[in-house]
Amino acid sequence: MDTSFDAYVRARWNPLLRTAILLTGDPASAEDLVQETLIRAAAQWHRIDPGTVDAYVRRILYNRSVDRWRWRRRQPDPADPHAAEHGTSPDHSDAVDAHLTLDAALRRLTPRQRAVLVLRFYEDRTEAATAEVLGCSVSTVKSQTRHALARLRELVPELAAFDRAEAPR
Repeated sequence: MDTSFDAYVRARWNPLLRTAILLTGDPASAEDLVQETLIRAAAQWHRIDPGTVDAYVRRILYNRSVDRWRWRRRQPDPADPHAAEHGTSPDHSDAVDAHLTLDAALRRLTPRQRAVLVLRFYEDRTEAATAEVLGCSVSTVKSQTRHALARLRELVPELAAFDRAEAPR
């Protein structure tokens, strides 16, 4: 294998894994997603422009995430291990509770909506950069962002109050 690919994997594994965890909501699935992504990238490594490697790999990551979601949606509905509420937790921190609530709500968004939110707010990309990564128009990014945030407000209205309480005035 090309040494440049090995160097890329060593340098970018953790950032790709963090993004995949946000997309899948599960560390084990995220590792699988990153591995599948890198296998696909390795097969085309000699054809990828060195200046666009990261964008190319991230595009594979987002597309594979959506593909996996579509595949699971066509399968019989297995018992969701995340469906059970966390109940009473020994940790009573408001921030931890908000994080868990947000994590559960993010899993209820569509993969495209999660991808838009991850790119826009976690990776702090512009609307244009997000559109480029996802291969869609800027107006699609705007509408997906609007719909995703509206859905989050609907699913967990208490987070809007938490966010306002934490925001500087």
